[in-house]
Amino acid sequence: MRRRLWICAVLLLPLAACTAPAHEHATPPAAPFKLVAFDSCDRLLTELRAAAQRSITAYGFYTGRPENFAIDDGAMRAAAAAGAAPPPGPAPGPTFSGTNVHEQGADEPDIVKTDGRRIVTVEGGTLHVIDPATRRETGRLPLGLAGDTRLLLAGDKALVLGYGGLVYGGLGYRGPRPEIEGGAGAQALLIDLTGSPRIVSRYQGDGRIVDARQTGSVARVVLSSAPRIVFPFNEQASDQSRLEQNRQVVSRTRVDAWLPQWTVTTAGVTTRGHVDCGSVSRPTSYSGAQMLTVATFDLAQPALSDGSPVSVVADGDIVYGTPASLYVANDQRWQIDALAARVAPDTEIYKFALAGADKPRFEASGAVPGTLLNQYALSEWDGYLRVATTDRTFRSSSSAVRVLAVHGSTLAQVGVVDGLGQGEQIYAVRFIGPRGYVVTFRQTDPLYSVDLSDPAHPTVTGSLKITGYSAHLQPVGDDLLVGIGQEASAQGVREGLGISLFDVADPAHPRRLAQQVVADASSEAEFDPHAVLWWPATQLLVVPVNGRVSGAVAAHVSNGTIQPAGKLTGPPIRRSLVIGDHLWTLDDAGLGVADLSTLHQIGYVSLT
Repeated sequence: MRRRLWICAVLLLPLAACTAPAHEHATPPAAPFKLVAFDSCDRLLTELRAAAQRSITAYGFYTGRPENFAIDDGAMRAAAAAGAAPPPGPAPGPTFSGTNVHEQGADEPDIVKTDGRRIVTVEGGTLHVIDPATRRETGRLPLGLAGDTRLLLAGDKALVLGYGGLVYGGLGYRGPRPEIEGGAGAQALLIDLTGSPRIVSRYQGDGRIVDARQTGSVARVVLSSAPRIVFPFNEQASDQSRLEQNRQVVSRTRVDAWLPQWTVTTAGVTTRGHVDCGSVSRPTSYSGAQMLTVATFDLAQPALSDGSPVSVVADGDIVYGTPASLYVANDQRWQIDALAARVAPDTEIYKFALAGADKPRFEASGAVPGTLLNQYALSEWDGYLRVATTDRTFRSSSSAVRVLAVHGSTLAQVGVVDGLGQGEQIYAVRFIGPRGYVVTFRQTDPLYSVDLSDPAHPTVTGSLKITGYSAHLQPVGDDLLVGIGQEASAQGVREGLGISLFDVADPAHPRRLAQQVVADASSEAEFDPHAVLWWPATQLLVVPVNGRVSGAVAAHVSNGTIQPAGKLTGPPIRRSLVIGDHLWTLDDAGLGVADLSTLHQIGYVSLT
C-alpha cells in the first residue's frame, strides 16, 4: 500500500509545480512498433523470462496496479454520448433509456440495465430483477462474487462480470484467500432471466476484468493476468539477496505459468484450458508481469464457450470499442523509475478488428508520447483514430491531440496539434465527428476546441478560460455540451459541484451559456459517465450529487438555460433511467420511481 501511495504522490507532483516552465519544443511522436506473434512456446518462454528478469524487484513484480478485479472504473473519466444499442430483436414494452456509453452500438457493463420489460441490477454480489409494470422485485440470485460487479444484457440473458475472491497482498502472495464459489479470479456468469434467474454457465479466467464491450448479442471481455509465480520472502535477507533469489525463480519458471488459464462450468460439467502459445503476441517492450486477453462470448448461445482467447504480453488498463473495432491501451508506466523519471512514458495502443462472433483479429498497433486520461481520450472516426494525451515530467506538462491511421500493421501518426495547457493536464475529452474538445486544468479551466476535419493538419480553433474544470463532457444537442466537474476559485481551490452548459457552434469562440453550482458537493459522474442520464425527449439531465445534500440534480437543459426540474433528495443516487413515463433512480438500498414530468416519487422497491 505504501508503494502505491508513493507512486501516486510522484505522479501528482506536476500538479503542484505551478511555476514549472512549459515545453519549448513539440514532443516528437513515439517510434512506431509492431505487435508480433510468437512462433513457438520455446520462443515465448525465452522472451518472457528475459523480460521478467528486467522488471523483477526484490518484492516480486510491481506494476502500480491492483491485482484484484476492477472493471474499467476510468478514474476521472470524461463524458459519453447517451444511448446504448438495444438488445437484438424487438423489445416489447415502453420507451426506455440505455446506459450512457462512449459509442452507440458498443454497450458497456454497468451496475444496472433495462430493456423496458425488466430492470436488472447487481448489488453486494446479488442479482435483482424488477418488473417496472408492477414495481415489484420478481427475482433474486446470489452470484458468489466479491467486490465490484457489472453486467451486460441481451434479450433474456445477462452476462455478469465480477471477481471470485478477494486478493490479499501483491503478486506472489501465499496467504489465505476466502472461499468463494468458483474460486478466485475474474468471472463471467451467463444468467437466464426467464422465470427465476439462474446461472447457465460460469467462466473463470486468471486475473481481473479490465472492461468489456457488447455489440448485438456478442460481448468482448478484456482480462489482465499476472504469471502464477510464487516468490519466497525472507525478512532477514537484504534487498539485493531477495532480488537475486527472485531472478532465480524466474529462470526456472515454465511457460505454463504465464499462459492465462480458464475454466467453464455448465450443467455441473467443467472444462479447462489455457491460451495457446500461438495466440500470444508481443509489443516491442513489455514487463513480463502482465498479459492482456480478449475473450468473445455470444450471449445468444445456450452456454458460454472458452471465449476463443487471444492474448498480448502487455500491461493494459484502458479499453475503447466501436461496433467494428476494439482498442486496448498500455501506458508503459511499469518502465518508470519514479524517483528519476524525467519524461512521461509512451502509451502503446493495440487495435483488433471485430466481425460478428468471430475471434478478434489483430489489425495494427502504435505508440504515442504521454498518457491517456481514460477511454474518452480515444475516438475512431472516418478511418482515423484520434488520441489525446498529456506528457508530464517533474518540471512541466502539456497535452496534445494526435491523429493515427492504419498503415500495414502499424498505427502511424499522420497529424498532431500540441502545446495545449502548458503546465496543466487533461481533465476531460470529448470527440464529436470532425471536432474535439479538451479540458485542461491547474488553476483555471481552458476548454479547447480542435478542428480535426483535415487529419493531417488538426488545429486549435478557439478556447474558453473559466474557473473550475469539467471532468465530464456530455453532448446535449447540436453544438451543445454540458460540463460536469468542480467549480473553483481563481486560485484553483475547489468549491463544489459545477454543471455548465457550453455553446460550441462557433469553433473560434466557445462560450458558457449557463451554470449551476452545488456548494461543497461532488458527483459520481465526475469519474463514471454511466452515472449520468440525458433524456432528449424531455431534455432532462440527471446528475448524482453527494455532499451536505445528497440525491441528484435534475434539470431541463433548453433554450440556453439549465432550469431545475424538481427535487431528488434522499440517499445518494447511483444511477437514473427512464421507462415510459417514469423516472427510476437506483441507490444502495433499492429503486425509487417518480413521475417523469413532475419528479414526484410514487413508489420504491427495496432490495434489502
